Amino acid sequence: MYEPNVVGDWQEHDEHAGLRVRVHSLEAAEPPRGRDDAAVGLTYFSVRVTVENRGARHFSVQLEDGQIDVRVGSDGEGAFIDWRNSQFIEGFDVYPLRRATAVIYAAGPEAALTQVDVQVQLRVDEEWTDRRLWAGGIGLLEEPVAAASAAAGPGSLAHQVSVFLKDLEDQTEPGTA
Repeated sequence: MYEPNVVGDWQEHDEHAGLRVRVHSLEAAEPPRGRDDAAVGLTYFSVRVTVENRGARHFSVQLEDGQIDVRVGSDGEGAFIDWRNSQFIEGFDVYPLRRATAVIYAAGPEAALTQVDVQVQLRVDEEWTDRRLWAGGIGLLEEPVAAASAAAGPGSLAHQVSVFLKDLEDQTEPGTA
């Protein structure tokens, strides 16, 4: 196992020249075909796994259930993976300068989603690659109201723009020019 990547980073596969993988777009999202009954009380999120071929020949890529493991929270609890709503890469030929993307829908306790680890093991041309790990999180617990009020404080750009526009409006009122 190599050092974990940050969600969004590309990881080259040395054993297959030109092939690289990225786990990205980790975000809160409801599944397209509805929630699974087993996910009651859990918060859904999605993550994308993209395989890109920058090499000179095509690779047959497979990324299905059992090849992706999603863990949440500081204790690394297994997330519920909604296989019915997820879209996998099943024996797809990725030609040079092309990509294939899998979309995984998973769910976990909302408090644990600030730390999400995704481990991927591709099968390329009937051979297993080394496992790779990506680490990230979803900022669901941030307080948007507190952030918005802090962002609109006297020294903020939003406040400066408001003052500028008010001054501009005062200058263009009838009788002030």
